[in-house]
Amino acid sequence: MTRKWWTPARADIALAAAALIINVVMAAGTAKRGDTALFPGGLALIALGSAALAVRRRHPVIVLVVTMVVSVVYYPLGYPDGPLALVFVVALYTAAVECRLYVPLSAAALLNAGFVVVNALRDADGDEDANMVMGARSVAGLTFWLLLVIALGQYVRNRRDFAAAAERRALEAERSREQEARRRATEERLRLARELHDVLAHQISLINVQAGAALHRRDDPAQAYAALEAIKGASKQTLRELRGVLGVLRQVDGEDGDDGSPVAPTPSLERVGELLARTSAAGLPVTLVGQVPGGPLPAPVDLAGYRIVQEALTNAVRHAGASAVTVHIGATADAVVVQIDDDGTGPADPAALESGNGLRGIRERAAAVGGEATAGPGPAGGFRVRARLPLRGPAGQMEESA
Repeated sequence: MTRKWWTPARADIALAAAALIINVVMAAGTAKRGDTALFPGGLALIALGSAALAVRRRHPVIVLVVTMVVSVVYYPLGYPDGPLALVFVVALYTAAVECRLYVPLSAAALLNAGFVVVNALRDADGDEDANMVMGARSVAGLTFWLLLVIALGQYVRNRRDFAAAAERRALEAERSREQEARRRATEERLRLARELHDVLAHQISLINVQAGAALHRRDDPAQAYAALEAIKGASKQTLRELRGVLGVLRQVDGEDGDDGSPVAPTPSLERVGELLARTSAAGLPVTLVGQVPGGPLPAPVDLAGYRIVQEALTNAVRHAGASAVTVHIGATADAVVVQIDDDGTGPADPAALESGNGLRGIRERAAAVGGEATAGPGPAGGFRVRARLPLRGPAGQMEESA
């Protein structure tokens, strides 16, 4: 990125040079008989006041004081008339833009006081009443123009502050949007990780169990073929659910997958019977107690309940060594409760309850809809997973408002 050649500092230097040239030329051109010689004192004052403008934005108060002193000294000493007062006007405007309001107001008041004193000393021998009238008119006119310059500077200052505040708000909003986008991306990655884990882990666990059964039953073709048939059904269901997840990622339109084959219906507690049937077919008897609550459930709650049951059955198949599982599904006025009990051994190491991906996913799914889930040894042995999913949690409210 190339740097700008015309910077504010260089603009101030150019302004100072222009003020010096204009003041010298006009003072020399308006010199009259009786005026004090411009050289050397007048030129020194003009040079000092003009040069101060080169640093007007970096040191506005110092420049204001210097130009005020130069203006108050230059004119009473009788030097040729010229626009040196405009140097003070520029400094006053800069102070109004860069400083608090009391700074330019104080300078204007001091300049007026100096003007009054100089007029009083100059006209002490004249008509006092006429001098007072003329002095009052001059002070009133000077005050008006000085206040007008200060008001203009304050307007520019307020506009600049407003623009700076708007820019800060825009930057803060941009940072907030970026943080929100990162947060949503992280949550989406976690959601997809849970979804893929639940889809793949359960079905592949069933395939693994049936494959083992087929190997041990090679001497019984009927049993082996039944196991292979279960493997085929489980693998087909896995492909359908996986295709459904990928279809969501690719935002595929229509009801078919990207290869034209139908995708699996959205998992819900209404289809939990199919899940239990597949698990039972894999050799782990599952009993359903209770029934799915009537009426449509919030979609996130419905999906979370299904996936929690699925993951608990996966753990029972893969890790618990269970011989039977009981799934309880019930509802209260404001929540759905699912409970899965098996007669297996459960994790031998308590730390596994916190470190396992499956149990962590169960807790995350429950928390995502405003609920809670617990997992641990059952009261009569075995292992229990229990989740309470409120119907009006954060996800449920979002679903209803949609």
